[in-house]
Amino acid sequence: MSMITGSNAPLSQINDTPAKLSTRMIRLKHILLALLLSVVFFLIFCFIALHGYIAWVLSNPTVAPLYSNPKLAKDMEYESVLFPSADGKQTIEGWYIPSGSSARTIVLSHGYGANREETWIPMYDLAHYAHNMNFNVLMFDYGFASQTSKEVATGGKEEKRQLLGAIQLAKQRGAKQIVVWGFSMGAGTALQAGLETQDVDAMILDSMFLLEPDTLYHNIKNQIDLPRHPSLEILELLFPVLNGTSLDQIPYTEVKKHDYPFPTLFIHGTKDDKAPYGIAEKIAGNQTHPDSDSWIVEGSRHELIFREHPREYLRRVSTFLGKLPPPEGPQPQ
Repeated sequence: MSMITGSNAPLSQINDTPAKLSTRMIRLKHILLALLLSVVFFLIFCFIALHGYIAWVLSNPTVAPLYSNPKLAKDMEYESVLFPSADGKQTIEGWYIPSGSSARTIVLSHGYGANREETWIPMYDLAHYAHNMNFNVLMFDYGFASQTSKEVATGGKEEKRQLLGAIQLAKQRGAKQIVVWGFSMGAGTALQAGLETQDVDAMILDSMFLLEPDTLYHNIKNQIDLPRHPSLEILELLFPVLNGTSLDQIPYTEVKKHDYPFPTLFIHGTKDDKAPYGIAEKIAGNQTHPDSDSWIVEGSRHELIFREHPREYLRRVSTFLGKLPPPEGPQPQ
């Protein structure tokens, strides 16, 4: 028996060795490519999932339950009220605080992540102040703050209709002069509602937040360092899925260029980390009503201007409200 080795091996065996190596290399490359693609797709999934979580959190703010009422907080008599939104889709809960036979009503429009009490302002103090100035006061919860019929936050699309419902209730209760006093997103919602109603006689807008791409990214950037693009594009795709609202449905472009027919007082701090004061300045600059005004407070923060400067705050609000003409038409008895 003889063994064939070395140079005596058949030619076919010698030629098979490079072919097997080539096949193994191809398989290895396929495996590495599959692993690389898996990692890439996983990272993309995580990136999109992070934006989905952000969109979900923004649409579902955590809101504390009501802890008091106007009687307990400030000894103001009140009535619990239920009223429909302007389109009749939601039932809104609130408190109506009458002021004798006054035909003037202030509607308080609270901000995102809060309810009608909005304790950090504090809202009861301002409601009491308005009541002492002979205004009826309407305090209510937007749908996302309701404890009985929780809705998602929509940046003003649905909230606008709820505010219009509150304005209608004020009219039904005999108001001949209606002032909307809004805070943060409640102020931005007031401007959106102001595009559609002739029943508002004045607005006070504290720390106005208008949902638009710039302010949305500004708030995200404050929490997590994400690139502007494609983050905004991903969120714009996710919002309609999670809360039924597209940024295109928020009339922020129209709000930013509109000249409102009623007097408006803008109050904003230069250290506002949620709503850049430049947007409020721009909108205020568009107003031609002689009684419109703005107060940009150096160093003040979002929705904390009353706490930081209470006397000056109330002085400016009193001056603004004092310029309103007496309500027209017969007064309620």
